[in-house]
Amino acid sequence: MDAQASHSGDTKPLVAITSHNQYKTDGLAEADLAPSPMEQFDRWFKYAVEKQVAEPEAMTLCTTALPTPTSAGADAFPRPSSRVVLLKQIDSQGFLFFTNYDSRKGRELAANPFCSLTFFWQPLSRSVRVCGKAVRLTKDESKRYFDSRPIGSRVGAWASPQSSEIQSRDQLEKMVRDKEKELGVPGAARLTESENWQGDDKDVPLPEHWGGFRVIPDEIEFWAGRPNRLHDRFRYTRDINSKVAAYDDKWDVSRLAP
Repeated sequence: MDAQASHSGDTKPLVAITSHNQYKTDGLAEADLAPSPMEQFDRWFKYAVEKQVAEPEAMTLCTTALPTPTSAGADAFPRPSSRVVLLKQIDSQGFLFFTNYDSRKGRELAANPFCSLTFFWQPLSRSVRVCGKAVRLTKDESKRYFDSRPIGSRVGAWASPQSSEIQSRDQLEKMVRDKEKELGVPGAARLTESENWQGDDKDVPLPEHWGGFRVIPDEIEFWAGRPNRLHDRFRYTRDINSKVAAYDDKWDVSRLAP
């Protein structure tokens, strides 16, 4: 039975969204766009910070698992997955975030580096969508950011087998306590309110399985909400090639229908 045939026409929704919110903004004019989408993103991001949008750095990262030669059924097709991660830096080349390379997203990016990012700043009725290629940062780049994290987060990066199945919270906490002991920082992860590392900051080595990605974009869309769903959408695009580091900053800009 195919997907369409499996659904009855009289299926009742569990939740029905009956509101019709209107987006009331001044929109976005092509004449106001920066020549580079990275500059345009920088403008919008700083404005979101200025307007105190909660966690403007939060972005939805979508990766895709590719089928293997022996895949069957639903697994015989590319399978996207998404999650919210935090942007940690933007530069002229792209968007940086950090993760466990052995996590689901890390494994999927290793097999297929093409991905997308989506920012939604609801109070501003603005959104940005990014498509591009994720490239691992150098160990030095990853170490510089790793050292800036709270010491408990550095312990957690060592202790947690991100995306792997675990049996219980107790098992996770045991792994954390074992790693705290090994690194000589008992209480650093503050598993209870009474725990806290009281010593000086301590150098924690960068795990081999942990580091950053830079998403180098070849498509960035800026969306500004307007009443009656007649939004303003502008898309920057450029050719993609195998030498991602040699990207220039020449972009084509087009308006998209809402």
